[in-house]
Parts: sequence; structure tokens; C-alpha cells
Amino acid sequence: MKNRIIKSVIAFSLGVILISGGFYFAAFYENGGDGSSEYILDLNEIERLIEKGDYNTANGKIAALQEKLRAEEKRKSGAYAIPVLCGISVLFIVTAFGYIYCSVLRPFEKIKGFAADISAGNFDLPLKYERSNYFGEFTWAFDSMRKEITKARNGEREAIENNKTVIAALSHDIKTPISSIRAYSEALSANMDTSFEKREKYIGVIIKKCDEVAGLTNDLFLHSVSDLDKLKIIPQRIEICGFMENTVKEIGVGRGDVIYKKPDFTAYVNVDKNRLIQLCENIISNGRKYAKTDIDVSAAREDDCVALYFRDYGGGIPDENMPFIFDKFYRGSNCGDEQGSGLGLYIVKYIAEKSGGKVFLRNCGNGLEVKVVIPVIENRSS
Repeated sequence: MKNRIIKSVIAFSLGVILISGGFYFAAFYENGGDGSSEYILDLNEIERLIEKGDYNTANGKIAALQEKLRAEEKRKSGAYAIPVLCGISVLFIVTAFGYIYCSVLRPFEKIKGFAADISAGNFDLPLKYERSNYFGEFTWAFDSMRKEITKARNGEREAIENNKTVIAALSHDIKTPISSIRAYSEALSANMDTSFEKREKYIGVIIKKCDEVAGLTNDLFLHSVSDLDKLKIIPQRIEICGFMENTVKEIGVGRGDVIYKKPDFTAYVNVDKNRLIQLCENIISNGRKYAKTDIDVSAAREDDCVALYFRDYGGGIPDENMPFIFDKFYRGSNCGDEQGSGLGLYIVKYIAEKSGGKVFLRNCGNGLEVKVVIPVIENRSS
């Protein structure tokens, strides 16, 4: 397009120059060139008249010659104006074509290139809105279309990523109750159920954990096309200290590595029981996997909240990993060869926040302390 514009400008300019040149030469050489020979004859005639002493006739000839020279000067001045007009015309042509190119053709070329980028899937390059050209509104509409397509694609990408996160998170949570089922099954196989009551307790826990697996499987199915924010949380009023005692007993039975220090107060909170069990199991499972030590669990009152403490005696988490430890799929640099998905603490934080609380991590020198804070709805000191 640019080459054609340049060729058109050159062609029009040459046309104007040729036409102007024709007029110039026609005006300059009309009546036989520049008339110099005629002027010489007139001067010779005037000279002879003076020699003869005919001064009156010589003066008349001189006046006529002066008039002829003035006319010739006017004719030549008109001829000299033609190149000036030619230059102005050429300048006008260049300016006109330049304006057409900048205002119409160049914006059109930009839109053409932008359309080619869009068709190639490149949505990152913006198309600037220029009000000065004739395609301003069209340019704005085109760029708005690009933004909407980009927004839709980002939303689709985020939805896919969230779906992967939900599936990975639920798959991670299924492992914990299965581990409990295995532990109780092994206890039954080893004849550790020395009484009818113990046997009934073990079987009851296995059945309960099977129900948890079924519930998580339902969540996995229901939310395989949704994100983590839509994971069902059904809060209910529970007494947190007694609930924690039963939960820790279920998680630690048969292994004896989880010790719960029951506090001397009673407090009620509004949480989802199943999700709170998941939270505890994730924290304790992490401690068993990475610290490989006993785990102390305790509760304490802090203003209008109850704080749950989970303390192991392993190597803790490197300080440089702390800012990222709650990010999904993030694993600390000291995980070694232990298998994991990097979702345990991410799920813990999610459940704590959805319960109206918070979770904190702290290295204690000889271990890691996980603190979960949950608001109290009513309490009673014992």
C-alpha cells in the first residue's frame, strides 16, 4: 500500500512538472525567443538617427524601445511565476497524499495487521484508540472485542485450573480416612480388640471413615466441574474441646503418637464438623510425614476465640519457604523424597478461613507449631 502511494505521488508530481514546463517554455519563447536581435536593430536605428541629427525621431524610438522592454519584463515575470506555481502544486500533492495515508490508509493497515494477529491467537497486543483518524470508533470496537475475548479465555483457563485444584484437594483428603481405615483394620487383624467394647469401637470408626470417604467422593463428583469456593461447608454448633478430644482419639488410635491436652474450659463454635476433621487430619498427617515425631494437640482461650495448637518436634519449615507455604501445590525445600501434592496446608487455610478463623505457622526451634484460631459463639468455664 505504501509503495503504491509513493508511486502515485511521483506520477502526479511529474505530470504537474511537465505541464508547468510546457507553459513556461511557451510563455518564455513566444514571439521568437527572447527578442534580443530585435532590440539590437532598434538600438542601431536609434544610433543612426542621432548621427543624422534627427533627435525627435530618435527620442520617439527610444520611448518605444523602453515600452517594449517593460512589456518584455512583464512577460518574463509571468513566465517565472509558473515554476513557483509548479512547486506549490507538487507540495500540495505530497501533502494531500500524506494526509490521506496518515488519516486513512495507515490506520487501515494497523487494523489489518491487528486482525491478522487476532486470527493467529495473539490477544496480548492492544490496538490503540486514535480519535484523530476516521477509524477511531471502529478501532475502539475492535480492541474492546479483543479484551472480551481475552477475558473469556482467562476465565476459562482459571476455571480449568480451579477444577484441577478441587480434584487434587479432594483426592488428597481421601487418603487420610483411608489411612485410618487401614490402621483400624490392622488393629483388628492383630487381635488388638481385647474386649467387645474395643471391637465395636474399631468397627464404628472404620464405618465412620468409610462414610467420610463416601462424602469426599461425592464432593469430588459434584465439584469436578466447579471451583474450591463452591465446596460445601455446612456449619453447626459444636463444643470444640470435647470434639477435639474425640477427633484426636480417632486419628491417633493404634499409633499413640498424637497426644491431646484437654483444657479446663468449655467453648462452642460454629463450624462444619467434617471439614474441621479434615483440617486436623491434614495437619497431623503432615506432622507424621515430615517431622516423624509425636504430636501434641491443645486448645486455649484467646479473647473471643479458641486457639487450637498442633506441635511436632521435627525440623520445622525453612524461613525462606514460610511466605509461600499456604500456596496451592507449593512444597517446602526440605520435603526430601516424601511424596505429596502441596495441598495439605492450602486446604487447612481454606477451611479455617471459611470457618471465620485463621491459621498461623511458627518454627519453635525444635519443631513446628500450627495455630488455628476459630471464633467462639458462646463459652462456659468449667
